[in-house]
Amino acid sequence: MEIDCQPEESLVSSFDEDYVVPANVKDMGLEAEAVVKDVLFAVAEMYVSQSLNSASDVAYINMKTREGNQYCVELTEAGLRVVGYAFNQVDEDLNTQYYETVYSLLDSLSPGYREAFGNALLQRLERLKQTGQ
Repeated sequence: MEIDCQPEESLVSSFDEDYVVPANVKDMGLEAEAVVKDVLFAVAEMYVSQSLNSASDVAYINMKTREGNQYCVELTEAGLRVVGYAFNQVDEDLNTQYYETVYSLLDSLSPGYREAFGNALLQRLERLKQTGQ
């Protein structure tokens, strides 16, 4: 059995029409925005840093937990890790653990996150129950 497949369209940079972005390369700035949007409900403050130099392979997120602790978090292909204990601060000597997801990072840093996540889950289940799904 044969299957017709359309080749994936190339992404072309507006700066250089000959440059094609490989499909497997992630833009960490876009990834960071998605991370922030996903967990903003469970933290006091969170945004992608505009002060620190981001690149296609790294982005920095400033985060304040519900407990009031500030962090600067690095996002790379390796995952997320704390790189500073204040907004826009990167301590090169800090050797912290990488986390695969923002959820596991927040779970280790913030009991308030765990509570907010649990409450959001319960509310969602309650809405599903009310709609009969």
